[in-house]
Amino acid sequence: MALHTKLLIGFLVGLIGGLIVNFTAGGDADWVVWLTGYVTQPVGTIFLRLLFMLVIPLLFSALVVGVAEMGDVRALGRIGWKTLAYSALVSAVAVVIGMTLVNVLKPGNGVDPAVAERLLGDAADRAQSIVTSAREGASGVMMLVQIVPDNVIRAAASNDVLAVMFFALMFGIGLVLARGRPGTEALKGAIEGLFEVMMTLINLVIRFAPYAVACLVFNLAALFGWDLLIRLGAYAGVVLLALALHFVVVYTLAVKYLGGMSPGFFFRGVQEAVLVAFSTSSSNATLPTALKVAEENLKLPHKISRFVLTVGATANQNGTALFEGVTVLFLAQFFGVDLSFQQQLLVMMVCILGGIGTAGVPSGSLPVIAMICAMVGIPPEGIGLILGVDRLLDMSRTVLNVTGDLTAAVVVSRGESDLPDAAVAETTG
Repeated sequence: MALHTKLLIGFLVGLIGGLIVNFTAGGDADWVVWLTGYVTQPVGTIFLRLLFMLVIPLLFSALVVGVAEMGDVRALGRIGWKTLAYSALVSAVAVVIGMTLVNVLKPGNGVDPAVAERLLGDAADRAQSIVTSAREGASGVMMLVQIVPDNVIRAAASNDVLAVMFFALMFGIGLVLARGRPGTEALKGAIEGLFEVMMTLINLVIRFAPYAVACLVFNLAALFGWDLLIRLGAYAGVVLLALALHFVVVYTLAVKYLGGMSPGFFFRGVQEAVLVAFSTSSSNATLPTALKVAEENLKLPHKISRFVLTVGATANQNGTALFEGVTVLFLAQFFGVDLSFQQQLLVMMVCILGGIGTAGVPSGSLPVIAMICAMVGIPPEGIGLILGVDRLLDMSRTVLNVTGDLTAAVVVSRGESDLPDAAVAETTG
């Protein structure tokens, strides 16, 4: 049975069971308290702890490998920096679109914060302790200063994911600059091995997800009842609306004005890659198809399309960044956590970097979301709420990721000398 089918079954089992309990006994019955306290909550907590155990080494290795794959210093020059600048800009736009819609439409509002806190129990205390040890009280310039860690080991131990990401970016740049020196290639190979090991372990943990989903959703449904269905529908609608706005508006403008290509020509050319992305939910699995359509359909130069699309499969995930921002703010509203402007700005920055460091595989953004939630005081087990409906959203945001990579390739290719004149005439028509 496919994983997404198991997740859906787990979600439905937990949801239906929780709703029945909520309707017949309520969330305060003694046997319900025992069941949630000694069975379903521990199972969900173990799943979350497994994610927390792997997220720091996974993000570090993914970021370092993504930067190191850019090649030598020349590649980090014109093409590399154009790619990074474009990726950061468009990812920022994506996150802003998503977070603006959540703040305006407020899909997670209407749940009593006291009830949510009682549901979480010990997990709420753990989330608060993580926040206190990380960035509580930081604002303004100090937030910017704390991005640079004075001790990366302490930053990792404190779950300061932003500081760890900064170190990983610097480490990857250092690998590029030191390329060819004794030991550098061996070190890069070791970090690539670490990434592969983390991905293998993540895949093992995700197999446990259907059971954790059933337990976590059961807890939520038993307490919130039918209100849960309304909130999930509103959440999914906001995510899909934000993804659609970014896909239609932002990519059209970028292709036409930054890439100098006809949007109609572009969207016709990328149809094959879009279908593969939607069906696989994986940017990495779609990479061969994306390379094919970039070179054969869009007539982009081989050197640039291969560089941008390969790096973009890890470092230019606009849909993932948008989804993370929407989900974090939705969970904040759902659990009654009031995020300040500075905290929302921090969420936006981490989501942009998370779009770079998140693995291009199905559900690769979920560990990052759990970590961001813990950073800003949102109960991290809330991700169990969205895991059951994540399949459709994962398929949709992967379409945005892959199309964003192809858009970046078009933008970076503009003006490059090895673009054939015939292709320029055809694509700008």
